[in-house]
Amino acid sequence: QEDEALSVNYKRVTSVPGVGPILGIYLTIKTHGFTQLTDARKLACYAGVVPFPNQSGTSLNKRPRVSFMADKRMKSLLHLAALRVIQLEGEMRDYFIRKVSEGKNKMSVINAIRNKILARVCSCINNGKMYEKSLDLS
Repeated sequence: QEDEALSVNYKRVTSVPGVGPILGIYLTIKTHGFTQLTDARKLACYAGVVPFPNQSGTSLNKRPRVSFMADKRMKSLLHLAALRVIQLEGEMRDYFIRKVSEGKNKMSVINAIRNKILARVCSCINNGKMYEKSLDLS
């Protein structure tokens, strides 16, 4: 709370639905106050929520897997955040229900939601704004 920049970033991070105080602090610490990892793709790769193709030579038929070198604590906190967002009424729950009804595996949909949470966190930090739910004007 003494460092104003960290405090502002923490408030921006926790404004994203599903991100609580523990995940907000953990993300702030691991990214060094969002000075090192500000790209959503790099942060998602570090957290282990991006599947990579598993190919070697002629074996092209293996399923994509997430990296085993990921930050497992961050991944578990993101998993809890994704489960919380699914419980809340909103677009993430609708996304989860829609994808599962289409026949997707539940864990792969939860992994996509983890990735979406990280993308929203990075967007809030890079834009310097609190999270605002976009209005559907269609």
